[in-house]
Amino acid sequence: MANTVLEYSSLERSSKNKHLPPPPGFSSAVTTKKTASKTKVMSSKEKADRHEELKAKRAWDLATSPAKQLPMQMIMVYFSGGGVQIFSMGMVAMLLASPFKAVAGMNEAFAQFAPGDSTNPREFTTLLLPKLAYIFCNLLTLLVGMWKCNQMGLLPVGTGDWLQFEYRGECMDKSLDDSGTGGASVEL
Repeated sequence: MANTVLEYSSLERSSKNKHLPPPPGFSSAVTTKKTASKTKVMSSKEKADRHEELKAKRAWDLATSPAKQLPMQMIMVYFSGGGVQIFSMGMVAMLLASPFKAVAGMNEAFAQFAPGDSTNPREFTTLLLPKLAYIFCNLLTLLVGMWKCNQMGLLPVGTGDWLQFEYRGECMDKSLDDSGTGGASVEL
């Protein structure tokens, strides 16, 4: 069984298939035109340029990938509920921690897409615009996590959350009455 090798090239040369008619809708003239246009030979400069374009496109795909995940994360957050429970807390922890982890490993993730002429592919300035877009998209994920914390009542945004820091001035308790004693009671 280990010695079994499938030889698909022999099927093409098989004489039993040569007499079969082509399938309906098949035109050999169309396929020969396509193959003739594909056989164009590219120079090494053109290949290198196309490779750099492909790497730049892949860098932008990586930069926008956190934004592509946002709709699914928002649906998951919605279905996790508004109470402070273990499942919803896990969702919030994931939403708050994943952007920081992603930005921390950003230079390593973008290193494979660095241009061929860059001296250090792991520098922040290499592929600066895709990296800034990546940071922005991760900030959107962080904002969804903060919104969920606010919906659960975990963020201190109300005035009652800050009462311990509120300063109140001293109240001067004075009253004036008709006797002119300044509010002191007079016994007769």
